[in-house]
Amino acid sequence: MTDPNAAAARPVQAVILAGGQGSRLRPYTDDRPKPMVEIPGTGTPIIGHQLSWLAGEGVTDVVVSCGHLAEVLQDWLDTADLPVSVTTVVEPEPLGRGGGLKYAAARLPHPDRPWYATNGDIWTRFSLRDMADFHTERDAVATLALARPRLPWGAVQTDGFGHVTDFIESPPSTFEINAGVYVFSPAFAKLLPDRGDHERSTFPQLAREHRLAGFPLPQGAYWRAIDTAKDLTEAAKELASLRR
Repeated sequence: MTDPNAAAARPVQAVILAGGQGSRLRPYTDDRPKPMVEIPGTGTPIIGHQLSWLAGEGVTDVVVSCGHLAEVLQDWLDTADLPVSVTTVVEPEPLGRGGGLKYAAARLPHPDRPWYATNGDIWTRFSLRDMADFHTERDAVATLALARPRLPWGAVQTDGFGHVTDFIESPPSTFEINAGVYVFSPAFAKLLPDRGDHERSTFPQLAREHRLAGFPLPQGAYWRAIDTAKDLTEAAKELASLRR
């Protein structure tokens, strides 16, 4: 049975960081920001999928931090039939990832409540509610989703004598990585730098204080960062296979 107190503590607001230039996705990003790139076969930009996912996880309000070609993203948000209430912000000058996150968080409607955040180029599906409960149970200030991506290369297995025993195509990494999805407690925003990168300052400090948690994505959860044209192609193939 779901703990009503835990359910009440889950975030209903989120920040999407959508200001990157997406230079590795050119020419797709020549006339649009990376979150506005469509995954082939879906007819919907990456950020459209993200907003639908967030809405399905109980989020009602989203702040989108814009940057590169912000007007293209803002125009789409103004005309699309959105499942959540969306506010956009544009940094007055480059503030870095941590400063940009802090600037966007200042526009969240409930500063005394926890919040989600996600990078604008992540295409994933898993239970944010479970992640929020994990965050609460550990009394964390910040929780990172952790992914185990598949390597882009084939791997070779050998035995103790140096004989090749197997070839494994695109094996999962032995290391977990930051999946670009977060749960933050209300106090987190004040710990962010006004300028600079929170992953070089705030996160290491919280880790030393044992206030930073890592939530492994559940077995079988879909996750992909859309960084290159190849990622778009692979995402389209994976989505097609999921629909079968």
